[in-house]
Amino acid sequence: MLELIKTDIQLWHAVRKDDEIAFNMLFDRYWVSLYKTAHYYLDDHEVCAEAVNDVFVSIWNRRKELEIESFFNFMQTSVRFQIYKRRKAAKLDIVFNDSLIADVSYQSNEGEIRIQQTEINNQLNGHLDKLPKRCQEIFELSRFDNLSNQEIADRLQISKRTVENQLALAVKHLKVCFKHIYLLIFIHLM
Repeated sequence: MLELIKTDIQLWHAVRKDDEIAFNMLFDRYWVSLYKTAHYYLDDHEVCAEAVNDVFVSIWNRRKELEIESFFNFMQTSVRFQIYKRRKAAKLDIVFNDSLIADVSYQSNEGEIRIQQTEINNQLNGHLDKLPKRCQEIFELSRFDNLSNQEIADRLQISKRTVENQLALAVKHLKVCFKHIYLLIFIHLM
C-alpha cells in the first residue's frame, strides 16, 4: 500500500494511524532539508541535528492530536522554533536576516501567524502603555500611521528633533522589553 502513497499529506495520514514506515519516509524526505534550515541559523552541528531529531520525536509523540495541512511548512516552522528555543536558553544573540522574514511569510500557516501577531500586539500595547503619553503618541503616529518625522512634528506642533528623540526613546524601551525574536520581526516589518 505504501508504494501508492506519494504525497506528504498521504504519508502524514498514515503516520497518524501509527504507520512507522510512513514516518520513516517523511523522516528520510525532510531530515536533510530541516538540518540545513537549522544550520542556517546556528552553526553547531550537534545542536542542529538534535533540534531536527526533537522535531521528529515531537510530531511522532503528538501524531494523534496534530492537524497538519502542509507538512513541509509545519516542519520548517518547528525546526526554527527549536533553534530559537536553544539559542534563547543558551542566551546567545539572535541574528536573523531578511530571508527569515520572507520564509515566515510563506512557510507558516495562517493560524500561527495570527496567534503570533496577536501575542506581539498584546505585548507591544502593554509595553507602549509604560511610555510617557507624548512618546507613545509619536511612536504610534510613526509606526502605525506611517507619518514622517516632519509630518508628526507639524501635526503636534513640536520640532522634528523632538520627534526623533522620542522615537529613539520608544525604540530603546521596546528593545529592552522585547528580548526575543518578536522584536526583530516587528521592527523589520515597520
